[in-house]
Amino acid sequence: MKYYVLHTYSGQENRVKDAIESGARINDLEQYLGDIIIPTQRSFHIRKGKKVERERKVFNSYIIIEADLNIKLRSFITGISGVTHFLGSKSKPIPLSEEEVDRIKGVAQRDKSDSKTYNFLPGDKIKIITGPFTDFEGIVDKINQEASKLIVKVTVFGRVTPVEVNSEQVEII
Repeated sequence: MKYYVLHTYSGQENRVKDAIESGARINDLEQYLGDIIIPTQRSFHIRKGKKVERERKVFNSYIIIEADLNIKLRSFITGISGVTHFLGSKSKPIPLSEEEVDRIKGVAQRDKSDSKTYNFLPGDKIKIITGPFTDFEGIVDKINQEASKLIVKVTVFGRVTPVEVNSEQVEII
């Protein structure tokens, strides 16, 4: 089985996921279907002086499906209301690489862990909340887990600059 990306109408991701799961049972296609992932991230915001947790979709309008994609399964999935297409050409959807799948699974699984420390991944978009670079936004470039430090690429005076910050100084955006 390989992982494929399915494009849906905005806001229809959960409904399409439920329709695929229930329809696969009814049409006896379960053996061709694996995981169905809607990657989400937890983030915290301060509202009225209180820390509020919010969950948002990482890839709006996209679902990641593990499947042994044959013609019958593909036509069933693309026939579901709210589905537009698989990524790739119309005749042949393109599967994700192992590296892409690991990255997506890492985003989905790290938020489900009970750990109090937040595990960042390279490529995460963050906002610096304390220190000399407060309110700067950037992208995580490198991670030092032992020291809880991140190298973040921020734009300062029109130039991309690497900045080292503690993991407590940033939040995911």
